[in-house]
Amino acid sequence: MNLYEKIVMKEEKISLVGLGYVGMPIAVAFAKKIDVIGFDVNKQKIDLYKSGIDPTKEVGNEVIKNTTVEFTSDEAKLKEAKFHIVAVPTPVRDDHTPDLTPVESASRTLGRNLTKGAIVVFESTVYPGVTEEICVPILEKESGLKCGVDFKVGYSPERINPGDHEHRLETIVKVVSGMDEETLDIVAKVYELVVDAGVYRAESIKVAEAAKVIENAQRDINIAFMNELSIIFNKMDIDTNAVLNAAGTKWNFLKFSPGLVGGHCIGVDPYYLTYKAEQMGYHSQIILSGRKINDDMGKYVAESTVKKMIKANKQVNGAIVAVFGVTFKENCPDVRNTKVVDVIRELEEYGVEVKVVDPIADKNDLKHEYGILLSEMDEINNVDAVIFAVPHEEFKELKLENLMKIFSYSSAFDVAGAMAEVAATYEDDAELKVNDCVIMDIKGIFNRKDAEKQGFSYWRL
Repeated sequence: MNLYEKIVMKEEKISLVGLGYVGMPIAVAFAKKIDVIGFDVNKQKIDLYKSGIDPTKEVGNEVIKNTTVEFTSDEAKLKEAKFHIVAVPTPVRDDHTPDLTPVESASRTLGRNLTKGAIVVFESTVYPGVTEEICVPILEKESGLKCGVDFKVGYSPERINPGDHEHRLETIVKVVSGMDEETLDIVAKVYELVVDAGVYRAESIKVAEAAKVIENAQRDINIAFMNELSIIFNKMDIDTNAVLNAAGTKWNFLKFSPGLVGGHCIGVDPYYLTYKAEQMGYHSQIILSGRKINDDMGKYVAESTVKKMIKANKQVNGAIVAVFGVTFKENCPDVRNTKVVDVIRELEEYGVEVKVVDPIADKNDLKHEYGILLSEMDEINNVDAVIFAVPHEEFKELKLENLMKIFSYSSAFDVAGAMAEVAATYEDDAELKVNDCVIMDIKGIFNRKDAEKQGFSYWRL
């Protein structure tokens, strides 16, 4: 029997190294079919899983309670597995160069516990060459084993979309690769146990690595184009969303939209590719141009907020702005590399006090990474502007007329009452209306015409 057959017969186990937004759902999926060890160095996270709590909200508490995954922070347990999947984050440093520390550390941990006959598959996003040129030497050094003789390696880029309950591990075609045909066949068959959409066998590990980084680089460039259009159309006083709706009626128009591009994939992966290109003597032009536009969008949103406040006769220095949503994307608690923080920091440079509301963000990560404390919805009042930065489902349920109560001059629920208070407060300006209420709706949660009809000073990308 080969390794795949032993895994199916439960004579051998697989392990997941790294139990975050990617690794944990993979572990849970495999555990429905085979024996799985779920390892993470974060003991606090392991304790949560053991107690039936899903901090990622990717599969839910009930699934975690009932899964057969053996959660552990004891690296020695990895010796019990023969098929290892490494799914740790690969961020970038402040200078936008790849930070391979997590994948290198995971390789050392796994190397110390690697046994003969094992297969190691990396899922972490990397530039072409990392698996074979960086990870393999670490595995060999730590284990004392020889790659290709005592153990084999493969690469299968993760495609899980955090917070997306439609495009999951099971429903997305899985790209797989191996260092040789035998390894590729085993890797493919193992993943076919859980991926209903099937697998695509890449020609080599480097091809699979490259495929991953260009997937997100392509999306990054397209969003950058939308962001640039938004900047242009805002200067022309044209609604970008209206333009995109009109253009979208053409059959081959690509339907992207402007926004803040953060997270651990789209906002990071392009830098991995351009870093490797620089090493090869080529300076990226299109990829880095797109990255610069997207990296600057937080500042652009903050500056646009300040301009709107000034037009609404607000004193910027000392103003209070409420930011709704701080995660890197909607309906996901992940705050890694969130560009909403760029908006917050830029506003603080203007002397603005920022209050952040997010019902699903990971409070501990937010405080640890950025020093930001969350406020409750009912604590928000006397604000000068509101920024809807992330379109969580909870925010989509809010009504425009009920937002009036959180602005500085009104505690009323109805627009008519708010307008009456405005007139009474500003006796010297009979023309002043409720458009002092500044709403910055980055992703267009609300209907623009409705907002303007009700008197809000409304802006969106």
